[in-house]
Amino acid sequence: MEKPVPKVAVLEEINGPITLQDFPDSQPSPGGALVEVALGGICGTDVHLRTGHLNVPLPLAMGHEAVGWIRKLGDGLTTDVEGQPLAVGDRVVWANNIPCGSCHECLVLKEPTLCLNRKIYGINRRASDFPHLQGGWAEMIVLEAGTTIIKIPDSVSFEEVITLGCAGPTAIHGVVENLKIEPGSVVAVQGAGPVGLASAMYAKAMGAALVVILGGPTSRIEMALQIGAADAGVDMDSYPTAPERLDAFRQLTPHGGGADVVIECAGVPSAVAESIDLARPNGQLLVLGQYTDHGPTPINPHLITKKQLKVFGSWGFAPAHYVKYVKSLPQLVKNHDLASILSVYSLEEINDALADVASGSVTKAALRPGTKNEA
Repeated sequence: MEKPVPKVAVLEEINGPITLQDFPDSQPSPGGALVEVALGGICGTDVHLRTGHLNVPLPLAMGHEAVGWIRKLGDGLTTDVEGQPLAVGDRVVWANNIPCGSCHECLVLKEPTLCLNRKIYGINRRASDFPHLQGGWAEMIVLEAGTTIIKIPDSVSFEEVITLGCAGPTAIHGVVENLKIEPGSVVAVQGAGPVGLASAMYAKAMGAALVVILGGPTSRIEMALQIGAADAGVDMDSYPTAPERLDAFRQLTPHGGGADVVIECAGVPSAVAESIDLARPNGQLLVLGQYTDHGPTPINPHLITKKQLKVFGSWGFAPAHYVKYVKSLPQLVKNHDLASILSVYSLEEINDALADVASGSVTKAALRPGTKNEA
């Protein structure tokens, strides 16, 4: 019987449809692995890169979030990054990027997220280049040597991992490593997508007394409250203008004050100006959602000075942040019903899934290829 040919979701032109294409199976190189994909996550970045807001090579093997089962191990790969033995059938997840480790940003700045030479599955890997299977929206993916592979804890499901696929490590990098959230803090989170939800969850875990999530649509705010990611919400459907949202937020805070910490996760440039208004004097502001370029926006820098704000920016995540994210998952799963956020589509429904993510009708989507049951 002829062996099935793995299918990969490919973007051939900006604003074009995603097509499923057949590519030959491949043996993993030394230090690499062949993984059967169980779920491939879709995030807002995928929507933006499809429309040209991020410079990507074409034809692009899409999907920068995925989980699956080990099917073949390359010579020399015997353990995951934590030293746990790896075997065929193991459930794994992997960091989607491989920093070069030798540039100024990696070695001198010690900031691998800024590495200009990073290889990123699903973002800068051409489907036309060998070994072709380089995106997570596929039946199989070939992981090359240097990929940070992590075994999934037994208490965590594939669905729970992929729900915060790249949002979790992005929040680890931005929120946990940059901000000082003290017990009793008031935190405002702009944006109710996966990055906003993850940031709110980690802010609560760090001791925030009040986490308010501002965003829309209404269904996302309701979900954030239902799973305990936030304590209160300001719905953009009910408060459509920035002054209205500011007033509604202040009514939720002690003494009508501003936020000790504001975390921008909306990805909309104008949200940054609103962040400045939400923050109290001497507060902290993290700009986290501006991963793709949506252009400039007017802000009043006088308010940054007058309020003496501490302003941070954070770009993506490094493999170390993904390891920390996976380690945090057992506790996150205890505190929040992560899987309830997820909407699952078949691989063939990729264009419908992307449209639903773009419209905001689903909070988090993932693709399930026609995989076998867990080994």
